Amino acid sequence: MTPRAADRRYQGRTATRLLAVLALVLLTTGGAGAQTEPRTLLATVDHLVYATPDLQQGIDRIAQLLGVRASPGGQHPGRGTRNALVALGTSVYLEIIGPDPEQPRPPQARPFGIDALEAPRLVAWAAKGTALEPFAAAAAQRGVMLGPVIAGSRRRTDGVMLAWRYTDQRTVVAEGLVPFFIDWGSTPHPAASAAAGAALVTLRAEHPDAAQVQRALGHVGIELPVRPGPQAALIAVIDSPHGRVELR
Repeated sequence: MTPRAADRRYQGRTATRLLAVLALVLLTTGGAGAQTEPRTLLATVDHLVYATPDLQQGIDRIAQLLGVRASPGGQHPGRGTRNALVALGTSVYLEIIGPDPEQPRPPQARPFGIDALEAPRLVAWAAKGTALEPFAAAAAQRGVMLGPVIAGSRRRTDGVMLAWRYTDQRTVVAEGLVPFFIDWGSTPHPAASAAAGAALVTLRAEHPDAAQVQRALGHVGIELPVRPGPQAALIAVIDSPHGRVELR
């Protein structure tokens, strides 16, 4: 091989490597104009929980903020709650959950501190998960107690039964900033039938001990940004017909 041919071959290999690096960067960042939020985080989010002392009040508040009226979800039998949903993407949604007036008050407290709420707010979030039992066991070994894995179900207003498994959402870690994990299995994802028109842009949190919460999140593989703040807060930025909205 002549020196000139060797040089051309070297240049070709260098260009190929540069193109590969560029492709990896574009894949990771989403290309020009991408959000600074890690794509891995947004891909992890299954749904955000917006709890309210009165379901209609929560639905009206979200409609006022986003310009999207949530579609009816369904009842949670025995738990005294029902929900309404707004899709925030193809497999992520906002769950508005509150007391169900058609059910008697349950003997145990309703989830997400609903019974003590004075106004609607973002209280928790769920991350996508699989193989939940070994995952929860591994998290416990790292000091993050996600609680037992249990089954849930509800019937949609069109009669379709949804069923899922999740780490017990009553086991609150870092005041709801560490997510509970959910596996829908073969059930249709609720986002597919929820009211459309909004999209999750970023998710972040605040906490007085941000470093400790960040460590706990790292133990379960979550890249949620946490900044110091006077109290625990989950903050979602959502694109909507009313523009970009910050929901807490």
